[in-house]
Amino acid sequence: MNRSMAAICVATALLWSVAQAQVGNNDSILNPNVADEEQLARVTHLDSKLVGNIVDGRPFAGTAELDALLSGSLNESQRAEAYGQLFVPLNLNSAPEEEILLIPGMSRRMAHEFEEYRPYISLEQFRREIGKYVDEEEVARLEQYVFVPLDLNSASETEFASIPGVGSRMVHEFLEYRPYRNMEQFRREIGKYVDDDEVERLERYMTLR
Repeated sequence: MNRSMAAICVATALLWSVAQAQVGNNDSILNPNVADEEQLARVTHLDSKLVGNIVDGRPFAGTAELDALLSGSLNESQRAEAYGQLFVPLNLNSAPEEEILLIPGMSRRMAHEFEEYRPYISLEQFRREIGKYVDEEEVARLEQYVFVPLDLNSASETEFASIPGVGSRMVHEFLEYRPYRNMEQFRREIGKYVDDDEVERLERYMTLR
C-alpha cells in the first residue's frame, strides 16, 4: 500500500470513528425517556409507583428533572445507585455542573474538566481530553452518560441512528427535510410523524451549526 492510500485509509477510519461517536455507548444504562415499564422495574430502588411516575413524567429534559421526581421517595445514596442503571444522557456542551455531578462517582474537579473543554464537536474529543485525567476504563464508563449534539444538516445516517429510540424510518425523515434553516423547521417537519413530547426529546440531540 502506498503512502497516499495509507493516508486515505487512516483519514477514513478517523472520520468513521467520529461518525460513530456522537452519542455515548450507553447500552448498559437505561434511558428513562425510552425504557419500558418492565425495564424500569428492574432498576434498583424503583417500585411500581415510581415506575409509573417516571412514565407519566417523561420526556425528561435532563437527569436533574428525574432527580427532582425521585428525591421525594429516594435518598441521595439510593438515587446514586439508581443512576448507575438509569440516566438521561447529558449534553456535553450545555449541561450545568449540578447535573454533571449526578453522574455516579463524579467529583467537582472532574465536572470542572467536563466544562473546561467546551465546545465539544465529537465524543472522540471528549475521550481525548478526559483521558488526560483518568484511564480508558473510566473514560468509557463516563461516556455512557453523555452525548454531543448532532448537526441536522451534516450528521450521517449512522449518527442519527445512534440516538436512543430512533429507527430507520425516523432517520429517513431527518434526512428528507434537509437543509434545515432553523429548529422551528425541524419541529414542524418531524412533528408530522411524532407527538410534541417526542419532538422535544429528539430535539435535545440536535443542533444547527
